[in-house]
Amino acid sequence: MKKFLCTLFLMLALVNTALAADFQNLVILHTNDTHGYDQRDAEAGVNGMAAVAALRQDLQAQGKDVLLLDAGDAIQDHNLVNLSQGATAMQFMNAVGYDAMCLGNHEFDYGQDVLLKRMDEANFPMLNCNIVVEATGTLLAQPTAVFQKGDTRIGVVGITTPEAMTSTSPAHVRGLRFLTGQDLYNEVNVLKSVGCELIVAVGHMGSESFNEGNRSDDILENVKGIDIFVDGHDHQVKNRYVNGALLTETGQYTKNIGHIVYKNGKWVEELIPFAETNRESATVKRIVDKAADKVDAEMNVTVAQSEVALSAAREPGVRTTEMGIGDFFADALLWQARNASVLEGTHIHGAIQNGGGIRAGFSAGNVTKGDIAKASPYNNVLYIMTLKGRDLLEILEASTCTIPDTAIGAFPQVAGIKYTLDTRVPYVNARQYPASTYCAPAKLGSRVTITEVDGKPFDMDATYNIASLEFVTRGGDSYGHLVEPGVCEFVSTGYVDKDAITNFIVDELKGVIPARYAQPEGRVTIIQ
Repeated sequence: MKKFLCTLFLMLALVNTALAADFQNLVILHTNDTHGYDQRDAEAGVNGMAAVAALRQDLQAQGKDVLLLDAGDAIQDHNLVNLSQGATAMQFMNAVGYDAMCLGNHEFDYGQDVLLKRMDEANFPMLNCNIVVEATGTLLAQPTAVFQKGDTRIGVVGITTPEAMTSTSPAHVRGLRFLTGQDLYNEVNVLKSVGCELIVAVGHMGSESFNEGNRSDDILENVKGIDIFVDGHDHQVKNRYVNGALLTETGQYTKNIGHIVYKNGKWVEELIPFAETNRESATVKRIVDKAADKVDAEMNVTVAQSEVALSAAREPGVRTTEMGIGDFFADALLWQARNASVLEGTHIHGAIQNGGGIRAGFSAGNVTKGDIAKASPYNNVLYIMTLKGRDLLEILEASTCTIPDTAIGAFPQVAGIKYTLDTRVPYVNARQYPASTYCAPAKLGSRVTITEVDGKPFDMDATYNIASLEFVTRGGDSYGHLVEPGVCEFVSTGYVDKDAITNFIVDELKGVIPARYAQPEGRVTIIQ
């Protein structure tokens, strides 16, 4: 593959520094993790796509040379893009005039066939240099692109976190191999766009400690010659230098628009927050608003009332501790599993809802079809997994492996289960799970103690039927133990997540989410 890539991109010649361009007229605009939050929202502080377009247009009107990049996760999360499986996101980005983006992990959330359609619809390259199609040995996407902006020739390489193996449904990345560690560094080295005055990596990598070795920071420490790294994935605001290169990220949802300029001999990030933008492109606004009106008409149907507001904050929140909304989601899964006709005669002991699958909360008052779809956007099938107590303990221990240092989407919100997590005890890695960046615990039960399942004392040797979503049962996040041979048997209930939630509210709760979900019930005890 290396020979093929080297021949294809002819990137081994040295840059002639004597011909270095004058960068003073170049501006690099960038976004990341927009997640469909593409309509301007003053209350949420979201700039939106029409504001990005207006900024690009204004800079061009000033005679600036503008390069516009996105660092991934554009086609999934908000109903504005979910209902079209990301097609509207491509429509918006085409209208804005993006030059390139890299693939994020959530670009895979509708499956590879849909992703290939989105890539075909984009008027710009969707880049990646480290995902290999195992059947052919070729890359899934175009790895690099070269742009001429004024007098400056710019090479851009796209990189995607290997965590995508588990942070999307593993079924959606089947047949793909993600280069990691030194293999990843070697690939980026080969693909650096030599012959260009400026090298930009646009990566959906993040800087989280649990992913050490596969972060944007690690690439910059191990690959020489990258001038700017535009990052995404961890939703952080970054503006720092690593090994002489600018590492930057806007956070999420276009709350900031990245704005990189050249000053005093170095690249400088000057993030533009919501408060500093007040103009939108009329053309792009019209396209976004039309799509939003269509979605609103379909989604603005009241399903229920909520007596309380339910927060889905990430950290601290559903990814770090028990939350009221986590209890509610897990209860819905357990109730639906117990009422699935296909499972008649099978007793379901408990349920696990991964915190990362809870994408939004509910306000007090009306709860609409759109609110439920926004909170649970993945259409994950509800499964029953049958496993031994020791295996249940291992998945709870592995899914809390980064707490309290880092929040990941695995955190188990539970129903019918009570457990204690002692974060004073370090998590020690043992074997690495299949097709995963996560590892089993070296000593089972060192951090997690299950006290109760289905109202009875926990038994390591008992057999339990646990309801959970396909993402979990397929080994998503750090649930890789479930796909190891002989661990589990799975049965589909035939329901998807948002239908289970809707049915629970309407049929069991009689259309009212009660006040008891305002606070967690005490199913999870965390010792710090």
